[in-house]
Amino acid sequence: MINPKLFLDNIEFVKENILRRRKNIDMDPLIILINKTRHLKQEIDKNRACKKLLSKEFGMRMTKKESVDKLKADIDVLEKKITKAEQEYNELERQKRNLLLKIPNILDNSVPDGKDETENVVIKEYPPKEKLKFKPLTHIELGEKNDIIDFKSAVELAGSRFVLLKNKGAILHRALANFMLNEQAKMGYEELYTPFLVKRSILEATGQIPDKEDDIYKIEGENLYLIPTVEVTLVNYGCYIDLNESDLPKRLTGVSANFRKEAGSYGKDVRGMIRVHQFDAVELISITTPEDSFDELEKMREAAENILKLLELPYKVIVLSSGDTGFTAAKTYDLEVWIPSENRYREVSSISNCTDFQARRLNFKYRNKNGERELVHTLNGTGLAIGRTFLAVLENYQREDGSIIIPKVLRKYTNFDIIK
Repeated sequence: MINPKLFLDNIEFVKENILRRRKNIDMDPLIILINKTRHLKQEIDKNRACKKLLSKEFGMRMTKKESVDKLKADIDVLEKKITKAEQEYNELERQKRNLLLKIPNILDNSVPDGKDETENVVIKEYPPKEKLKFKPLTHIELGEKNDIIDFKSAVELAGSRFVLLKNKGAILHRALANFMLNEQAKMGYEELYTPFLVKRSILEATGQIPDKEDDIYKIEGENLYLIPTVEVTLVNYGCYIDLNESDLPKRLTGVSANFRKEAGSYGKDVRGMIRVHQFDAVELISITTPEDSFDELEKMREAAENILKLLELPYKVIVLSSGDTGFTAAKTYDLEVWIPSENRYREVSSISNCTDFQARRLNFKYRNKNGERELVHTLNGTGLAIGRTFLAVLENYQREDGSIIIPKVLRKYTNFDIIK
């Protein structure tokens, strides 16, 4: 969440940020609650101070064996006032927090202004060195032709928007995950394997709830949810580590299955592996100081780009406009990979600096050089989405006869160099 002080010190700045994001949020109820809690806290502190003085006088009178009946009655009245005010304060704080959770992060000044994805800005592009000289097959056709993807069985097992990989397809998918993790380890990322189920509070801490609650699978009858991204567990894990400034940046990576309802995307990319309910991804997390977080964002982008370069896949880098930047992010880059059958690029990675937005929810701090506790900045990025990278490999490395060459860097992981 953003710093509540901003609402009192610079409310116009917060409103401007909301407008840049093309959001319509009524902040008056939150401002009222912030003022109420502030005044109530002042009243509570004043009464506590008064009670402390009366209690001191009570002790002195008792020592002198003087009458304390009226003093005791005054203390009792104050105690009741304090108890009642504290109950009201706690309820107002709960309401205030619920409203604060709905306010998006403050955008960085470098984010281009724009209403939606149509106004994102391309900053780098690596087009295909040589476009295919034949009509390319889709990944669906390639999968069926080479008996490596079985969409029909996936539907029988789980319904639409699920994928079953087999034979060399399953091996290639696993090879991509191992390759990505090994390459990110070279970039200084420590690997973790975390639960796929988490408590509601964990999703709330990283900002998926309430913002994306409609898109998350809940386990009926339990306080457990399927993770939409391993970012959730990696960031929350980080706050259990006692960090000094010398420990930063702390870089973490992990692979997991991600689960999303794809609410609101009815009719979009129903066939194939583009938009599915379950997909694997290698995630990158960095925990760093406020001063270094935007430099770290560039390093994380380079780590994700490196995978595409090694696979020799055409791609482009985009900085998201203000209207397309995610709820928790101050700035986001997307990497998009070339899909020959569609004659277009598709997102394969999203890399964001969340500044102190998640850290404030988690009370996630490090100890600076002076020994003082400060909020960290958290960053996350996909390095990469394995399913979409898999289909990009199939399509970009296909040959006219429908066979698929394995990229050189993957052959030691697959132990074969062609799918045919």
